[in-house]
Amino acid sequence: MAIWREVKGAGTAPSTSATVVTIGTFDGVHLGHQTLLAQARAVADASGEKVVAVTFDPHPVSVFAPDRAPRLLTGIERRVELLLAGGADEVRVLAFDRAMAAWSPDEFAQRVLVDDLRASHVVVGENFTYGSKAAGDVACLADFGTGHGFAVEAVELAGGSEEYSSSLVRRLVDEGDVAGAAAVLGRPAEVTGVVVRGDQRGRELGYPTANVPVPSDVAVPSDGVYAAWVTDLEPGGGERWAAAISVGDNPTFQGTERRVESYVIDRTGLDLYGHRIRVELVGRLRGMDTFDSLEALVEQMADDVERARQILR
Repeated sequence: MAIWREVKGAGTAPSTSATVVTIGTFDGVHLGHQTLLAQARAVADASGEKVVAVTFDPHPVSVFAPDRAPRLLTGIERRVELLLAGGADEVRVLAFDRAMAAWSPDEFAQRVLVDDLRASHVVVGENFTYGSKAAGDVACLADFGTGHGFAVEAVELAGGSEEYSSSLVRRLVDEGDVAGAAAVLGRPAEVTGVVVRGDQRGRELGYPTANVPVPSDVAVPSDGVYAAWVTDLEPGGGERWAAAISVGDNPTFQGTERRVESYVIDRTGLDLYGHRIRVELVGRLRGMDTFDSLEALVEQMADDVERARQILR
């Protein structure tokens, strides 16, 4: 029996009826992933079955090659939320470990698709691989499915000459090209975290910020200033505000801790300490600069805020 974990609305194993399954790490749930979900949804609607998206936590690379583990675009709860919004009826999260990594392609298909999910159809990308050392491919899966009661559909990769991928989104985010990342994701790139108390310098300068530390395993844009939307994720919250965002370590003040600092535009008295927020990055305003005086810094901050306001209007 595969190990399943229930996450905010995910189903429980094993399935009691036939399913249409799509499988992937699905980090970011970008437009390529959304194409798979849409096709699985179309097949399920025609057959009267449900769509189950199968994903992995932790990221498989972090288990068998921790030094090469990618920085994540979405945490597992957000990934589940996006998969459900994209058309999945259930999301099954496999607790990936070295034992699972050693499963042969046939063992993976038998345990997950046949025994646990009773798959009638499996929808995957044309470059899909699975099983120990990625030994299984689409042809292997289709051959196995023929003998075990499920059909396999390979979907052409979306994106044209530069195929949509989580790696592409990470590269764009690393470069600070949040508009380019959004074009692949189908929504803004985002950073989520709990607001902590900072140095209070922004408040002293007239621009109080909600500060979120940058985790080492999360994809965060290169240092600079951005226009963004900030959403309060606390129960009873849900408000969404226009904001000017600074990503970096405050070089003007010789800072050492990298943070995402959000100045909510045209709001006073906003207290978000201890709140979990989502920062959706819309456009890059400039790189991170060091200023010779507080006056020059404040003047630049005023310009940043006005430019962010115009972008988000």
